[in-house]
Amino acid sequence: MRMWICLHLRFLPLEAIRPSWSEPGPYVLMEQDRVLTASREAAVAGVRPAMRRSGVAAVVPDAIMIDRDLHKEDIAFNAIAMALLRFTPEVTYADDFCVLMDVTASLSLFRGPRAICRQIKKCVRMLGFTATMATAPTAMGAWLLSRVPFSKKYGQVRRVVQTGTMERLLDRLPVLLLPSAHEHFEWLQGIGCDTIGQLRKLPRAGLQRRTNKLLLEAMDKAFGMAPELFEWIKTPLTFSARMETHDRIEHAEALLFGSERLLLQLVGWLVSLQKAVSCFVFFLEHERGRAAIAPSVLEISLAEPAWHEDHLIRLLKERLGRLELVAPVIALRLEVLQLVDMLPPTDSLFPEPGGSQEDHNRLLELLVARLGKENVLKLTPLADHRPERANCWVPVSTKCAKQESDSIDLERPFWVLENPIQLLMRDDRPFYNSPLKLIKGPERIESGWFDNAMAARDYYVAQGSDATCYWVYLERTSDPRWFLHGLFA
Repeated sequence: MRMWICLHLRFLPLEAIRPSWSEPGPYVLMEQDRVLTASREAAVAGVRPAMRRSGVAAVVPDAIMIDRDLHKEDIAFNAIAMALLRFTPEVTYADDFCVLMDVTASLSLFRGPRAICRQIKKCVRMLGFTATMATAPTAMGAWLLSRVPFSKKYGQVRRVVQTGTMERLLDRLPVLLLPSAHEHFEWLQGIGCDTIGQLRKLPRAGLQRRTNKLLLEAMDKAFGMAPELFEWIKTPLTFSARMETHDRIEHAEALLFGSERLLLQLVGWLVSLQKAVSCFVFFLEHERGRAAIAPSVLEISLAEPAWHEDHLIRLLKERLGRLELVAPVIALRLEVLQLVDMLPPTDSLFPEPGGSQEDHNRLLELLVARLGKENVLKLTPLADHRPERANCWVPVSTKCAKQESDSIDLERPFWVLENPIQLLMRDDRPFYNSPLKLIKGPERIESGWFDNAMAARDYYVAQGSDATCYWVYLERTSDPRWFLHGLFA
């Protein structure tokens, strides 16, 4: 059984200019001096489609009239489609500001029809758009159900899975929902054909002679009696998304609201290409014109490539909390710098008891975003024989070359003292809490001639009377002395 989802974005021409999360008000979208659509506040006040400017001004004097912008509508459609690619690669546009999705193969992944519908609706809402959702076994059926208004006459059920239920719902819908029926409205009304169900009962041969093939084809597609062919949206090979803030943003934390929408598009793009991002950058655009300021750059590098929305938003939130804006922001642009192939899920039956490597890397990324990369360090080895200089601390994001281990297996303690302790001598033996017995060694180290810190030592493993092992060395100078340099666990 196939399952199609249709999102009817009837407010998209208006919300492409004033998103649903912007300040509410009586907004009216005009096209050729007539009302194309209006906000809920304006509609409640009496504004209707096709009304002229003078009529709008008379009904709602404080209405904010905005001219239609086709370029912004295309940007909004592309943003929605890109974000929806995370649910299925089969996404396409439909008439009357609709988006169609074939989610048949995705139901198991998203745990059923209800769960996937809930996530899709949340995604569209976060992007700043209002959508009416419908599901059906056919694309045309879902499209028809998404466009019918809620009423007692037509019912309030839009989401169906079974073919029989869909047929009963479609039969009650007005026949004028079929676009090709508009030119035959007078004839259909004259014979008392008001619903799709009544249209289906008419003789097919006579109906074809008096109407057109498009009407029959639309009806057959809606009821699954004719194939439906679509041209799916193609995912671009590079990602770059931009959005205006609609207001001058002066605090970095306020940018999170718009940045999340760009990240939703990024996640959809990554999933559709089976890629993971390891480095991306936000460009914070400031004033243009004579007082132009170069965009601020916020680069985010990940220790472990990721494609999960929650993790990316969490990192961005931490970085924005530490960012100081040099000027108000009027637009955001997101670009991807580094991509890798998405790793398959683990094939291990039992999870790691201490968490996976991915969990560890996410923790490091979160700490770096919160504290700064200069405050999150890791230990890395150095090519130096002196134990106190054989390693150093570097930022955790630093890529270190792999060091080749010596062929000789040297026994070294886990804990090396920062400052060696000079030992007492008793009966010509080093003493530390008790006389020490040398049980292994010596290991001779002579190094440091190149930086004026010469070290000439003989290292031994010594054992105390309580069987505790120590790492000690004899300084090979004119005045030889013993030092404690490390403790074995």
